[in-house]
Amino acid sequence: MILLVTPSERASECAAALHAATGDQVMTAESLARATTLLRAHCFRVVVLEQHLLEAEPDEAGTMIEHLDTAIAVPINLAITGMDRLARDVVAATERRQREETQAGHAAIGRLQSELNGTVTALLLSVELALEIRGLPLGASEKLQSVHDLVRKLRGQLETSSLAEKTNRAAGAHFADEADRTNVGAARV
Repeated sequence: MILLVTPSERASECAAALHAATGDQVMTAESLARATTLLRAHCFRVVVLEQHLLEAEPDEAGTMIEHLDTAIAVPINLAITGMDRLARDVVAATERRQREETQAGHAAIGRLQSELNGTVTALLLSVELALEIRGLPLGASEKLQSVHDLVRKLRGQLETSSLAEKTNRAAGAHFADEADRTNVGAARV
């Protein structure tokens, strides 16, 4: 859902353009106070803000910004911005956020896999050293061998998921590059 914050008479026209470009429901607020109320009551993906409101009411703007949560703030000046440009800016902002979230997710997964690989290596080494102990009771040896097999299986799963993650990242980068080239070509037309 998108929140459009503007006192402009063009608000309904802007809302229609945003809905057409994104498919999202668009709510409008004519003031920052009303926007703050709506932000408290609803979850918005994007908040499009008339720039002059931010400059004219800095205290109210600060209060409203505190309630953005995860919404993307897109400042605009409707006096000089056409509907096509407004729609492009909002779509570009949401696409940029999606890429950033995907990249952050990949980075978190990479860190976790790295940490787990270190732990798995330490477990394997500890179990292998324990299996080399002479005179180990047969039951204990069997249990340690079972743990060893499970840790090796876990390592295989981590390596497989790491490879899949790298493949997905490479494919995502390729598609993002293609999309960027397409957008640049479209901008030139």
